[in-house]
Amino acid sequence: MEPSSPLTLAPPPDTSPAEPGLRRSMGPRHLVMIAMGGVIGSGLFLSSGYTISQAGPLGAVIAYLIGAFVVYLVMACLGELAIAYPVSGAFHIYAARSIGPATGFATAWLYWLCWAVAIGSEFTASGLLMQRWFPDVEVWVWCLVFAAVLFGFNAVSSKFFGEAEFWFAIVKVAAIIGLIILGGAALFGFHPLSAGGSHPHLFENFSTEAGLFPNGFTGVLVTVLAVFYAFSGSELIGVAAGETKDPATSIPKAMRTTVIRLLIFFVGAITVIAATIPYTEVGLDESPFVTVFSAVGIPFAADIMNFVIITALLSAGNSGLFSCARMLYSLADEGHAPRAFKKLTRRGIPLVALAVSMVGGLASLVSSVVAPETVYLVLVSVAGFAVVGVWMSITASHFFHRRAFVRSGGNVADLAYRAPLFPLVPILAFTLCVVSLVGIALDPTQVAALYFGVPFVAACYAWFYLRHGRKAAAGVQG
Repeated sequence: MEPSSPLTLAPPPDTSPAEPGLRRSMGPRHLVMIAMGGVIGSGLFLSSGYTISQAGPLGAVIAYLIGAFVVYLVMACLGELAIAYPVSGAFHIYAARSIGPATGFATAWLYWLCWAVAIGSEFTASGLLMQRWFPDVEVWVWCLVFAAVLFGFNAVSSKFFGEAEFWFAIVKVAAIIGLIILGGAALFGFHPLSAGGSHPHLFENFSTEAGLFPNGFTGVLVTVLAVFYAFSGSELIGVAAGETKDPATSIPKAMRTTVIRLLIFFVGAITVIAATIPYTEVGLDESPFVTVFSAVGIPFAADIMNFVIITALLSAGNSGLFSCARMLYSLADEGHAPRAFKKLTRRGIPLVALAVSMVGGLASLVSSVVAPETVYLVLVSVAGFAVVGVWMSITASHFFHRRAFVRSGGNVADLAYRAPLFPLVPILAFTLCVVSLVGIALDPTQVAALYFGVPFVAACYAWFYLRHGRKAAAGVQG
């Protein structure tokens, strides 16, 4: 469906302090760390154990390579769109203008669901980890404390949020680099802090008694969604586009840097973990990072990683809360959500949208407290379904956007940034996302994401049709 209004590729002028609206106060450094902060969370520090146990050592590395490849494809599409439409909460704007308002509406609420669910799980996990040091303090107390801290970070200013996320991410990145260097050295026989005991040499763990793929290649397929969830957050660069200085320069630079770092950190970390720990001994009961650091003899490894993982969880929650608030603001700006969500503070913060998003996160927190052992994977799967749905929307939007731009007489060479190999990149990315959704139908622990996610998307479309009518949903001017 072609957009109802002419495409414009010129970014709007920077918002000055005297004008109402979100402030353009973040540069490439903030964008990279916001994306890294959103990505490096429980998906790597906790769920990576589940991926290795299901896919096997080599299968887990392949699954993360597939994830990194899809992220590259999605980010290539996102880069072109984010510069064409540098607005906050941009995903649904892309879809609304390139496909149709109903798809934009569904995309926005799907992404809001993704992070609202994730925020609750991050708070719960953080509270549970704090009990290692404060066993007498209830989990819900820590949840409220962390919620108040993150709300404060987001409520001050977007630049303050970006600075907080920058330092949060520094801690996580240091832990990953430490794991790759120390764990990698141990695989080559250098482990002076742990002279005793047996250590695997290089990649001998990759050859299991059941072969290279102990659960068959199906094991790789069913873990791809969990891997995509682990990479979710990379698209936050698009959410922050409306608060970025010089989007045409900052966004491509941040995207290139993010993809390269994710490839090194994620694939490097998962390779070291899979080579160090037998696949039959990993799961969700302990972070693989703790196991690896303990194996190489790092003193107080469990306590150090407990702190790092809490930092990672709060960082991901911090980015998620930012994203939720901007989505609600953007929906209100389009007239598809209550006008109250569009109200800004003097510092340009959508405070009402921020507060409602926090309530949504705390609501999902309740369910994870009631049944934490069974709900965690379900929450991960629902969030994974949501982010894959958003990635599909981004790639489809890019396909229709570029096609409409060329048909209207635009010159591709004039684009400030253009995704390569069009139309192969958006079509391939969309197809791989669909394959990942098919894969979770084969996993009883993740299939609940389909049972919940598909009706949720259908309900979004149905509500939009009922509220605004068929012409509005299709983007046709009446």
